[in-house]
Parts: sequence; C-alpha cells; structure tokens
Amino acid sequence: MSATATAVQTPLTSLPAWKALQAHYEKVHSLHLRDLFRNDPQRGTRLTVEAEGIYFDYSKHRITDETLRLLLDLARQSGLHERIEAMFTGEKINVTEKRAVLHTALRAPRGEVIKVDGENVVPAVHEVLDRMTDFSNRVRSGAWKGFTGKRIRNVINIGIGGSDLGPVMAYEALRYYSQRDLTFRFVSNIDGTAFAEATSDLDPEETMFIISSKTFTTLETMTNAQTARDWSLRKLKDERAVAKHFVAVSTNEKEVTKFGIDTANMFEFWDWVGGRYSMDSAIGLSTMLAIGPENFRAMLAGFRAIDEHFRHTPFEKNLPVLMGLLTVWYTDFFGAETVAVLPYEQFLRRFPAYLQQLTMESNGKHVTLAGERVNYATGPIFWGEAGTNGQHSFYQLIHQGTRLIPCDFTGFSKTLHPLGEDHDLLMANVFAQGEALAFGKTAEEVKAEGTPDWLVPHRVFEGNRPTSTFLLDELTPASLGKLVALYEHSVFTQGVIWQIDSFDQWGVELGKVLAKKIVGELEGSGPAPGSHDTSTTTLIERYRKARG
Repeated sequence: MSATATAVQTPLTSLPAWKALQAHYEKVHSLHLRDLFRNDPQRGTRLTVEAEGIYFDYSKHRITDETLRLLLDLARQSGLHERIEAMFTGEKINVTEKRAVLHTALRAPRGEVIKVDGENVVPAVHEVLDRMTDFSNRVRSGAWKGFTGKRIRNVINIGIGGSDLGPVMAYEALRYYSQRDLTFRFVSNIDGTAFAEATSDLDPEETMFIISSKTFTTLETMTNAQTARDWSLRKLKDERAVAKHFVAVSTNEKEVTKFGIDTANMFEFWDWVGGRYSMDSAIGLSTMLAIGPENFRAMLAGFRAIDEHFRHTPFEKNLPVLMGLLTVWYTDFFGAETVAVLPYEQFLRRFPAYLQQLTMESNGKHVTLAGERVNYATGPIFWGEAGTNGQHSFYQLIHQGTRLIPCDFTGFSKTLHPLGEDHDLLMANVFAQGEALAFGKTAEEVKAEGTPDWLVPHRVFEGNRPTSTFLLDELTPASLGKLVALYEHSVFTQGVIWQIDSFDQWGVELGKVLAKKIVGELEGSGPAPGSHDTSTTTLIERYRKARG
C-alpha cells in the first residue's frame, strides 16, 4: 500500500487553516447577503466559474474572499492535490478494504494507461464496453430473439443500491433518448409487490432480465432473480430458456453458470469500482440498451471531461473542489445538517435519490482513516425534489423555517420538450427562488406594500439562505455524465478534508447479518431465548403468530 494512502495526517482541527476558519467564522457568520452584494457590485459575476459547458454561480453563498482563501488553504493543507493524484493513478486509497478507487478508469480513453497491481486496467474496461455494445445492438435491432423466437421488447434490471439507483436514475434522466419500442423497468426492493407490479402486464416470451450483482449472492437481488426465473419458466417451461432471457452483470462465473445464464452474456466489473460509482460500468447495461451505445459513450465523455477538469484545474476555478469546500463550510462551521438538491428538469426527478447514496453512503462516517473518532460533523443529509413540485411542498421550511439548508439549483437553457412558455416559467422559478432565498423581504418592504402591522412578521423573509446555481445548455447524455461526476468529486473532496474513507460502507453490513439470522427464525421455530432484545423477540413472535 502506498505512502500516500497510509500517511499519518495532522488532525483536521489542528490544521492552521481550520483554526483560521474558526476565527474567521466568528467575524462573518452574521453578515447578510444583502450587504455582501451591496458592497460588491461585481459579486454576481465575479464569484462564478464556467467550465465544460457548466456555469456555476456560487455568489449567493455566505462567504467573502477571505473565506474562499482560507477554504482553499484547507484543501491544500489537507493534501487534496496529492489525494486526487493517488486516486487517478490507482493507489489503494480505500484503506479499509485495501482497494484502488478507479471509477474514473471506466471513462478513460482506449490509449490511457492506469495500473492496479502492475496491470493496465483500461483494455479490460474497453473489452467489456465493446461486448456491451455488440449485445445492445443485437437486442435493440431485434436480432436477439427470446426462446420462442419472439423479439425482446421488455428489459427488467434487477439489482439493489448502486446496481439499481444509478441505472434507474440514468434511464429516467435520458428517457428522451431511449428506444421507445422497448420497455424498461427496475426491481430492487425485496418486497414481492415490486416484482409483481413490474411484470404484471408483460409477456415472459418477450422479456429479458439483467441480474446485477458483483458476487451473485446479494440477498435481495438473488431473491428477486429467482422469482424472475420462476416467473419466466412458468410459461417458457424449458430450463434452456434462461440463457435467452437472462444476462448477468457479475464476476462470479460459477454462480452465474449455476443459475443457467450463458457466461458469454456475463458482463464484468471490478472490485476497484464501488457500487455507488458504477453506473458507467457494466451496471449501466440497461442504460446502454435504452439509449444506445453512441449515447452511452457520449455520457462517458461527459464524465471524462469533469474528471480531467477536477484533476488539472487550479482549486480556485475547480468546480467539484469549490462545491466540496462549501459543503464543509456549512456542515462544520454553520452546523447545517442537510443539502437540498433541486433540479428544475422533470427528467432529473430521480437525481436527488441517486445522490443520497452517492453522498451519504460515502461520507456517513464517524472515524478517520486512522480509526480515530472524529470530533467534527461529516456527511450531511442530501435530499430534494424536482422543481417546481418542491416549491409547493417543503420550500416553506427553507424560506422561513429555523434550519439553514444550503440548496443546489440546476437548470437548462433549452428544453427537450418546448411547449409554449412553459420552460421560461420553469427557469423563472429557478432564478426567483435563488434571489428570494438570498435577499428575502424585510419588515419595511412588507409594510410598504400596505400589510397590516399584525401580519408583517408572518410575511417577512429573512433571506441569507445560501444557494448554488448550475446552468447548462441542455440535458444530454454528456451533460448527465458531467453532473454526476461533479458530485462524485465533490464527495471525494469532502472526504479528504474530513480524513475519512469515502469508499467503504461498513455501516450497511450489520443490518444484513441480523436479517439473515432473523429470516431463519421467522420461518423456523422462532428465536432462541435471549438471542435478541425483548423488543425484537416480541416483534418476531407477533409476526409469526399473525402469519400462522
């Protein structure tokens, strides 16, 4: 393991920049955005960055030039540049699992050389991409036939976590570019309702399942896979049909073969790709089937553009670095606990849910790389909704509630569905919400409108609520790749500052272990005395009694 991955770091709170930020916060936390803009007429154009087709306006944040300077100092003192290079060059920076972190290799060009344990991994990436391309072309053209000779018209992706959230988000985001004579559905929840509803109107003769599980042992995924197998064979009758209606995204050739899937239709990905970073690997097979290989590669090019920007751009103009540092500023100095993700694009309605796993599974950690308990906040809660729906749901709390909630607004200059003035109205709301959150409305302004004194307090907007605005030209496969990569590298930046491992996820394991134990007790003779707390034991017994 490299020296970069294991070097002993100065504790975060002992870094000079951290101490300077603490003192600085005391001076600036009460400053209002009204005053910051009034005193700096160029602020709205100066605190912006334009790169790779993304216009990033961070002027409506509660920062000064000194704040920015100190945050950039914190990044440098935290070794961010060195950690970026360590990731891109394949060092094993996932220290608890002793793995490289190379989702960036998934979008590297063919000629790139990125080595893990002395082996260049890029040729293997492109070999899988080429196989995915050939397979997708056959299914999309109708050349691939089901067991009875009928064309495949329905594709169901079965996975969970990163094997589901990425593909479903990408399909919803890029549905405009999808082949509309194919139906795509996604099953992740172990609840039988999910599978039953996904297949209720489908014909097994025309349906293909993608089973996405690296180990081919994931409980939820393999339970649903077996249900899918049984559902298919009830009509197809012949075990040989499995090879025509099931493909696997996995590395476990033995289990894939045992299931009945032809290993020629097994698409590999690697242990240096974390599940929540895998949507551009073979896990994205359903995405490629939907939008076609050319559009899929355009999405990869979008990822790659931000990878290069993140790796080579000076921090003061580096989009993900600035995003990550702003998140640290609010999380650790203002005590903000959440970030609202507010895409003003209906196709991105699943984007907040996707980011929940990317951000919270990555940085929801309470110990440092050295195993020491942190004494500062990490991993804010990410949540959100597509605009303008959220405005009629939770914006009340953002505007006039007691919690500080930084907001990320994303909008597009062009719409894929131009209908009258709809898009102008949509984008007017993006700009209006950012303005209202920043500047609010004072009691004097409310009174000047003729509001009775008793009503004035209810109509005051304090403002000073921080927002970022991302403006892109149009939602395309490339722009989706860019947006996802922005957040990937922002998460990495935060994790480096917090000195945590953003690429393991031990916190999901305990519940899985206990569930495996309890499912046997639900189906067998019940829990042994003293094997659980009294609450869990009682719940198990009540469930068993109700089930008879």
